[in-house]
Order: sequence, then structure tokens, then C-alpha cells
Amino acid sequence: MHTEDPNIFLGSEIEQPRPEDALFHILPIPYEETVSYGGGTGKGPAAIIEASHQLETFDNFSSPCELGIYTREAVDVSGPAEQVMENIASATREILAMGKMPVGIGGEHSVTWGIIKGYLDAGITDFGVVQIDAHADLRDRYEGHKHSHASVMRLVCEAGISLFQLGIRAYCEEEMDARKQYNVGYLDAHQLVPTQVQSFELPENFPSKVFFTLDIDGMDPSVFPSTGTPVPGGLGWYQTLNLFESVAKQRQIIGFDLLEFAPIEGFHAYEFGAAHLLYKLMGIVQRNQR
Repeated sequence: MHTEDPNIFLGSEIEQPRPEDALFHILPIPYEETVSYGGGTGKGPAAIIEASHQLETFDNFSSPCELGIYTREAVDVSGPAEQVMENIASATREILAMGKMPVGIGGEHSVTWGIIKGYLDAGITDFGVVQIDAHADLRDRYEGHKHSHASVMRLVCEAGISLFQLGIRAYCEEEMDARKQYNVGYLDAHQLVPTQVQSFELPENFPSKVFFTLDIDGMDPSVFPSTGTPVPGGLGWYQTLNLFESVAKQRQIIGFDLLEFAPIEGFHAYEFGAAHLLYKLMGIVQRNQR
């Protein structure tokens, strides 16, 4: 008889597998330190896991849970930013050492650097990052923070990792200069949303492996107002999924994260939507495995 576990993703439907038997290792990272507008992202991981108990195991195309979903303990996010990033990197290295796929849920966007650091520390360097976001996150630092949600992609670029951005619609001149300096590829919201672009081609020389980072504010506030820094003119539900799948068809997805979700008390639709989105991404990875 199945016993529901409130602390694991899809715990109403599945038992927690052994970590070695699961491809997807969900890594909750409830970090919220450098947010600059609305708050609440620290509560995102727990809300997403709780809402996942309302999901169906069949996502209309396949059952991603068949590949195994292991929910890890939340990362310790106490202490200074540098220590938090090291904690995230250490947890990521553990997942990679088992040959499994990190699936981060945040938490503010700065945590992506901790995950990427985990890959680099594990000796995995032959990959690029594709980002869905409202913001470029390419500032050298923001409000004095190098490990800021507004600087995380700058750290990625400084580490020599190729970056391609989708849906950006809020950036400053410093970030435009950084795009040129680091040869960042991009299709901004004004190039994607008005004509509802559903697929695109990554540059031919873009790495064959991809870590995909999805800031939920990359989607339009009409879909997810539940984020700290919403910007009008974002991606829709199906467009987001189709762009993710476009990448999965071209390259090998080696991990992904879903960040900046800030629950709104009393509006469970957004919590369920975020859990549903995360599971849909797993399904796309499952159906496009290489």
C-alpha cells in the first residue's frame, strides 16, 4: 500500500526511490538573499513539492516518473553567499557522481551559479547554458552583490561557458555590452512573442550538452504573476514548453532548474502550475533522451 510522503515530489503517487534508481534528482534550494523587489522565492521549493501531489503521473504524452524522481533534502542556505554556493555545488557534485540529472528548484536565480559550479568542480566543462528569463542577469554586481540574482549569468560567462538567452525584455547598457564581450546569443521577447515563435536553431558551434535555466519571470505575468520581478510581454505556457523542447531536440539536456517562483497565499493555481511546469520539463527530457 502506497503511503503519501509530503516531502517528496509527486509523493501522493510514487514512493521515494533509491537515489541510484532515479534519473531526476530534485534539489530544493530555498535561498532568498539578494531579491530586489518582491519577496517569497525562499518558499518556492516547498510550495512546488506540496502542489506536485495534485499532479497526474501521465503528462499527456508520457510518464516521466518512470525514469525515477528522487527528492533530495533542501540545501543548507544559511551563512554567507559564498558558503551557500559551495553547499549547492557540493550537492550538485553528489548527483553528478552518481550519473544522475540535477533538477534545481529555487529560490532566487543566484543559485544557478552554485549548480554550474558543481558541474565545473566535477570536471564537466563541455556544456553551454540556455536561459529563459525576463532579465539578462549580466551585471558585474548588483547592489554590491557579486552573487546576485542580477549577476548570475555574468558569472557563467566569466567561467567561459557559452550562453544563449530567450525571452529577455529588461536589461541595461552594461548588460548589452556584456553580451558583446562574451558573445552571448539571444532571441529577446520582442523577437519571440509577437509572432509566437515556437522553435529556433542554436548556433552551430554551441556545445552539444546544455544546462537549461528557467526563471519563471521569463513567462508572462498573465501566466505567472507569482514572482518577485514580473515584466509584461513574456512567454506563454505552450511557447515556453516548445522552446525548451526545441533545445532538447538539438542538444543533450544534462540538467535544468526552475527558479524565482514566489507563492501567492490563497492562489493555489500558480503553485500547481509551477509543479506542472517542472514535471512537463522532465517529460520533454524523457522523450528526447540521447
